[in-house]
Amino acid sequence: MNKKNYNIYKAVLKPASYKLQLLFAAILLLAVSCKKTDYLNINNANRPALVAHISFVNARPVNVGLQFWTYTTQVTKTAVAINTKSDYLDAQYGDVQINFTEGTNTSYKASREFGNSATFTTTGGPNGPIATYYHTVFAIKNTKSTTDSLILFYDDLSAPAAGKAKIRFVHLAPGNAAVDFGIAGQTALFTNTVYGRAGGSILSGTGESAWSIGPFVSVDAGTVNFAVTKTADHSALTILNNKLSSVTLAAGKIYTIYINGTPGTADVGATIITHN
Repeated sequence: MNKKNYNIYKAVLKPASYKLQLLFAAILLLAVSCKKTDYLNINNANRPALVAHISFVNARPVNVGLQFWTYTTQVTKTAVAINTKSDYLDAQYGDVQINFTEGTNTSYKASREFGNSATFTTTGGPNGPIATYYHTVFAIKNTKSTTDSLILFYDDLSAPAAGKAKIRFVHLAPGNAAVDFGIAGQTALFTNTVYGRAGGSILSGTGESAWSIGPFVSVDAGTVNFAVTKTADHSALTILNNKLSSVTLAAGKIYTIYINGTPGTADVGATIITHN
């Protein structure tokens, strides 16, 4: 999605009515993507299929590959290993139930309906996937680390400025309190990020952070050391194998960085995924 599309997307999502938000977003996104004619004026047989693009991430601290589904349709064809992601795959948009299964099993380990609530709450979930837009869905443990769950993010893939990269931070390390995240020696980029949330996200209002549910920020490209500290006392959170030290950020690239649990231990790991 180019910058023009993204700005239209943000403007469309400000009305109060969720159904109108989704309808107008879909219509306008289609309109700006068609170069010569409006989508509705194209012969039905020639219209491109309306789909959302979703990348699925396995962030559970369980060393088992996952398959992801929308309702009863399996979207992934290859199991997603722990702390890896799928490519962006075409999936259903709107009010969608997303599920995942372990390995070759067909029984759902977790299911969550997205798009069934007009407000962002930890119980109701965010708005659902939007046609033609890009999203990331994480499989995680719930906030009590007792059962499995899913969270959905909208991905702003507009290119960063020259010499810059874009990053998003997500706290997915079960059992750990709120943290601050940033580049070592600099002011934190994100503060007081609790488990299951992205840095800078909010669950209400009409600002960009509310609708993106995990905004990206621009940083200088190059090799950096990231720091994760506990919000309560600003002590450093130890990251297994120094995964956030000497990280090279390429100009023009877009990343999500998340901290995660590790199977069978209390250690905190970190994973960096690239969106483009």
